[in-house]
Amino acid sequence: MTAPLDRIRFPVLSGDIGGTNARFALTANETAKTERIPTIATTDFATIDDAIEAAIGDRPPGERPKTAILALAGPITGDRVKITNNDWAAEPKKMIARFGMTDVILLNDFEALSLSLPGLGPGDVDAIGGGEARPEGARVVVGPGTGLGTGALIHAGGRWVPIPGEGGHVDLGPVSPRDFEIWPNLEQTFGRMSVETLVCGSGMLRLYRGICATNGVEATLANEADVAARGLAGDDPQAVETLDLFATYLGRYAGDLALIFSAWGGVYLAGGISTRIAPALKSGAFREAFLAKEPHRHLMERMATAIIIKEDAALAGIGDFARAPSRFGVELNGRWWQA
Repeated sequence: MTAPLDRIRFPVLSGDIGGTNARFALTANETAKTERIPTIATTDFATIDDAIEAAIGDRPPGERPKTAILALAGPITGDRVKITNNDWAAEPKKMIARFGMTDVILLNDFEALSLSLPGLGPGDVDAIGGGEARPEGARVVVGPGTGLGTGALIHAGGRWVPIPGEGGHVDLGPVSPRDFEIWPNLEQTFGRMSVETLVCGSGMLRLYRGICATNGVEATLANEADVAARGLAGDDPQAVETLDLFATYLGRYAGDLALIFSAWGGVYLAGGISTRIAPALKSGAFREAFLAKEPHRHLMERMATAIIIKEDAALAGIGDFARAPSRFGVELNGRWWQA
């Protein structure tokens, strides 16, 4: 077992490393304002260590980070952690040796996002439908992006305990008559249909192509950004249906998680796709799919759903943890490396 972490050594380098982008911030001490470092494209550097070197720059020794807390897309296992959806791998022992750090802590990316949830204010979220979040209720965060991230946060023993996982890879099946029409024309991933197969950036394009094939029309849109734009504009019927079903499938999944965790603290949607297609998510399809959990619809109606609009929420969650680690019950066994 790893000893409890009561205080973290500053300066702290926070990192939110996804499949496409790496976001970094540096905090000098517990009371200092966090310095946001410009976003780095993961394709611009061969390794995560090279990206960290660029993020730190030529700072003098006293300003260089003593601790790195990095949130990675994917499960945290072993001394070499492969990052999902890009070619990087994090090796904390090598980071400590290269950068002279004392500590490296690795978290799942949506675990870091879940750490931000207690600190979100009314101006940090955009509500979808009704429901009310209880202050100490369990919370869930879901985010379609390069993949589909999922995390939960439970309040127990006076602390917030994050629950990381790879829930986006659970199975997704057809429910409505329209689903059964479309399903034979959908491209699978890894020989199966997971939620992430359809509810992510590339999944939106798969869904659009499946709808076009079902309708017997040519799929003229080449990427998910065009599908989202045309769907929001309302000038392409297939793109419009794509956004409607994307919201529906995301709502079903979010509702399943809300039932599993009894998410009285709310279910929160994160990431660029959620904010970009917010009008589609607020049009009714997402919330109705979330609620349609008979015989427990009456329970679902009392649960809040919202889109996180706070910028860099995962970095904020890491910052909250760094400043007051004892407030959180973060599991550090096998995830905390020391010099």
